[in-house]
Amino acid sequence: MDVIALVGPSGTGKSHRALQVAREHEADAIIDDGILIKDGHIIAGESAKTEKSKIMAVRRAIFVLPGHAAGVREAIEQIHPHRILVIGTSENMVQKIAKTLDLPAIQQIIRIEDIATRREIEAAQYHRLKEGKHIIPVPTIELKPHFSGWLINPLHSIFKQSDVKRRKLGEKSIVRPVFSYYGKLTIEDRVIQAITERILKSREYIKSLKKIAVQHVSKGEEDRGIKITCEVVLSYGSHIPTLIRRTQSNIRDAVEYTTGMIVHAVDISIRALYVEQRVH
Repeated sequence: MDVIALVGPSGTGKSHRALQVAREHEADAIIDDGILIKDGHIIAGESAKTEKSKIMAVRRAIFVLPGHAAGVREAIEQIHPHRILVIGTSENMVQKIAKTLDLPAIQQIIRIEDIATRREIEAAQYHRLKEGKHIIPVPTIELKPHFSGWLINPLHSIFKQSDVKRRKLGEKSIVRPVFSYYGKLTIEDRVIQAITERILKSREYIKSLKKIAVQHVSKGEEDRGIKITCEVVLSYGSHIPTLIRRTQSNIRDAVEYTTGMIVHAVDISIRALYVEQRVH
């Protein structure tokens, strides 16, 4: 099984062009916004578009909600796709999705700027920001059980061939999720710091917390996630590498689950060891 990816900022027309990219690169399955699509059908997963908040939508899209990834992994094993197209807002996001779903390494990454003109991208952003319209690359009839009352209108096939398989692959739908009415979402660094602090202070082996810092990872205007650094004082008497690895994993999972952000690293510096004095 091969894996390729289509990446670009939110609202730039990735889902609109997903079917075309899948056809041109002979991908017979698509992973987009939390769902696995094959032959115009939702095979597994739940769409991020059904969530009522932007944060929950992001969690759904990167498969961090309980049980979500397991169901999609099982479906992939059953249908045995030849090639999967993974769609995401950044290279790091699609890499994370591939890892979470136990997919092979991504062989090719296609950027929306390489297949769409600037005018087309601007038009897609207008419809997303001003009208709250999102596209899902499956037929409208397939979405009705999932999006009752949210469907706007179907988009007919962009392919003119009469081949049945291509027609199945070539129909898209427009939806308007509830969260699209709520405007822009910004998560301040202090929120991430508060989550990290809560995790650290709940561990009995961490005697005190000295510092928490958040660094944003970006390339140009693209936000690629965050790095978290902490300085702590540990209580003496436990195996330090085991405790730190466990704590790093706890912080990463909590931040990603709560905010939907991608955490590249959690760096913990041990400033000192606290040795409790024994009274003889």
